Amino acid sequence: MTALFLGMMTLRNETLTAVKGILVGHMTDLEAATGCTVIICPPNTVGGVDQRGGAPGTRETDLLHPSHLVQHVNAIVLSGGSAFGLATADGVMRYLEEQKIGYPAGRHVIPIVPAAILMDLNVSDSDIRPDSAMGYAACLTASSEIVHQGTVGAGTGCTISAVMGKPQATKGGLGSAAVYIDDELVVAALVAVNAVGDITDEHGQIIAGLRSAPDSDEFAGIMPLYRQMARMPMTETSRSNTVIGVVATNARLNKEEVNKVAQMAHDGLARAVNPAHTMYDGDTIFGLATGEIPANVNVIGAYAAEVMAQAIRNGVRYATSLAGIRAIND
Repeated sequence: MTALFLGMMTLRNETLTAVKGILVGHMTDLEAATGCTVIICPPNTVGGVDQRGGAPGTRETDLLHPSHLVQHVNAIVLSGGSAFGLATADGVMRYLEEQKIGYPAGRHVIPIVPAAILMDLNVSDSDIRPDSAMGYAACLTASSEIVHQGTVGAGTGCTISAVMGKPQATKGGLGSAAVYIDDELVVAALVAVNAVGDITDEHGQIIAGLRSAPDSDEFAGIMPLYRQMARMPMTETSRSNTVIGVVATNARLNKEEVNKVAQMAHDGLARAVNPAHTMYDGDTIFGLATGEIPANVNVIGAYAAEVMAQAIRNGVRYATSLAGIRAIND
């Protein structure tokens, strides 16, 4: 069990790195309001994915389907920069190849690095995007320490409910959470929260979303606005948004089961984001299982939904204001 010792007090790790062997690293560009996050997996980690949004930006997701050959993944990349940000995976592949980590192919190893991106080009300097060098640098920072959350890594340029522009939006961010089902079995999540919908708490109350006015601390909610837009063309009612993330467990699951866990984790996304999975969202969740403990896939999936919802809420609770977009803490 990963923990941080502070004098006589032990702080339990309730982030993605609570799953033993998983490393997380970030690169953050606050000036350009973008960044990337890499999740490096221990050997023999089984991977899966479930993609629900109508506008995905992804790489190497097909190979995660149960009917396909490759069983294990070496890393997952979450990045800003829209489709340009997929280049970060090149840097992660280069780093892993140098470490001789990957799928064996004769004299070579081929790192398996699925990736997903979010749209943050309109937040600050759109000419600066996460690239291969940033992906490589994120690997150099990767550690098993408690994950840094908020305006960091892939969460740097995230916004919530930006349909009326930055002044009425709320700052999104990177969130993580973990639940210990017993003393050994753990399920955890990490997510970059860049949702078009409002973020709601455990009681259904909006905690981040569309503000009633640029200088207001009150949330109008996006659903009443959507009522007014019901007959408008879709292109006039949209902004490009996405929630991308990872759920991981130390359970022993096969590829079909890991894909099921990723699917069930979307229930947590829908609990914390309203609306979710629109045509202008790229909502994508990866699943990882490190294979240490035999477990019931139904239980793992149920808790995956719980930690995904909590990680999304943490993403906005830890966020700090940036580029004229106010966080709820400010």
